[in-house]
Amino acid sequence: MPFEVLTMGRVGVDVYPLQTGVGLAKVTSFGKYLGGSPTNVAVAAARYGRTSAVITKTGADPFGDFVRTALDGYGVDTRFVGTSDIAPTPVTFCEIFPPDDFPLYFYRLPKAPDLDIQPEELDLAAVRDARIFWVTGTGLSEEPSRTATLAALEHRAKAGTTVFDLDWRPMFWKNTAWKSTARKSAAGGDPAEARAYYAKALRHTTVAVGNLDECEVATGEREPYAAAKALLAAGVELAVVKQGPKGVLAMDRDGFAVEVPPVPVEVVNGLGAGDAFGGALCHGLLSGWDTRRTVSFANAAGALVAGRLACSEAMPTEAEVAAALRETTDDGR
Repeated sequence: MPFEVLTMGRVGVDVYPLQTGVGLAKVTSFGKYLGGSPTNVAVAAARYGRTSAVITKTGADPFGDFVRTALDGYGVDTRFVGTSDIAPTPVTFCEIFPPDDFPLYFYRLPKAPDLDIQPEELDLAAVRDARIFWVTGTGLSEEPSRTATLAALEHRAKAGTTVFDLDWRPMFWKNTAWKSTARKSAAGGDPAEARAYYAKALRHTTVAVGNLDECEVATGEREPYAAAKALLAAGVELAVVKQGPKGVLAMDRDGFAVEVPPVPVEVVNGLGAGDAFGGALCHGLLSGWDTRRTVSFANAAGALVAGRLACSEAMPTEAEVAAALRETTDDGR
């Protein structure tokens, strides 16, 4: 049977400090977790009972073994997890300064194995048949992943639901930049270079998801409604613009717009919220919910994970998200 959710792209090991409010130089203990945005989206979808898989690659090392074991444990199919000898499995460290400062340190040089996906290695039948196919902007940052990602999108030809997570990570587009913070999201990388490849991907996309920085990179527009309209003009059928503390805007091709306010949360680690949002968005789309219910559910899922330390391990169940919605809105079903 076709997968309900098939994602493609980044994977690695997240190493998070077990002490918050202090820099890495002073941290004495860490937790090890499965990481990588599209990988976490597949995990989140599996939490809702969806059949999911991820197309990616690890290094030939013990952390690669950890990735496969963790995916198996979360119920994510590993048949498309390959092995590359170009580099070890990536490791990502973070610092945790709640509520809004979470610097990331990526160890992915000279190039991560998940950017070594070759077009000829793709199972194009699985890509085309999946009910939802999810790709990210990071997959466009280097060859051969760029060509493989675009080839997968072209072959799929908007069959089913095709989601493009704009996922602007400037440090992956320019090797001289390796640190990212929420306050310096534009450091490194050239948005103009990325925009050209984003435009190619958007032509084969039915749903685009991104925050204001990412929408600006993709379209040149930062005002939420203008950005949503620009994404729709680029070829998508549903544009989802995440506005941080102002909530989420979703707009469809008919011009129907929904704005969902943020869900209050005491932030522990905001890094996994977007991935939780993505997995929940997939669940809502597969369930046939209307736009407001889908986006409200995804918004609440993201808030729940922002209140937890890990990413993949923190993904909520449908019952947990519904409970959170009942506490804050009338959208819990």
